[in-house]
Amino acid sequence: MKIRNATFYKSVSAIDHLPKEQLPEIVFVGRSNVGKSTLLNSLTARKGLAKTSSTPGKTQLINYFVINESCYFVDLPGYGYAKVDKGKKYEWGKLLSHYVSTRDSITLVVLLIDSRHPDMESDHLMAEFLEHCGRPYGVVLTKYDKLKQQAKAAARLAVKSYSLKSKFIVNYSAISGQGKEELLEQLAIYTG
Repeated sequence: MKIRNATFYKSVSAIDHLPKEQLPEIVFVGRSNVGKSTLLNSLTARKGLAKTSSTPGKTQLINYFVINESCYFVDLPGYGYAKVDKGKKYEWGKLLSHYVSTRDSITLVVLLIDSRHPDMESDHLMAEFLEHCGRPYGVVLTKYDKLKQQAKAAARLAVKSYSLKSKFIVNYSAISGQGKEELLEQLAIYTG
């Protein structure tokens, strides 16, 4: 997949505000501060397209980006630790659960996992949820450049142990670009 253009489309806080257009949606999900927005900026080669922050919980809405005028990349709020109150987390959970389990135009969910913490219970639960919903998903191990060689192999093994139905596992570094082409090839399969 070659990304020729990428633009912000809209932010959504409720299911009834989702786009009516039935373009394929590739959804990016992961724990707070795992690097979802950074990954989107890296994939599109557009620094600042998706807002990034070192503060967990920066993404608080479902953010839609139009890619090549043929599909959406969708940046979801992170799960797990975020600097927001419990009520807000609960509302996010309801919104995201409903969105992921019922949205017909979702063609792929990309589960981002911090390669430095590959065995978090919240990631296990998300993989189980995606499998329960019957959603095709792939795994991206983010921040891969920060690991030593031995830890890289251990991270992949840990993720393989609980993401049995994932379509792919890609090691990714937004800094070096490692994994970018491989991931774009995988995404192309699901963009129609």
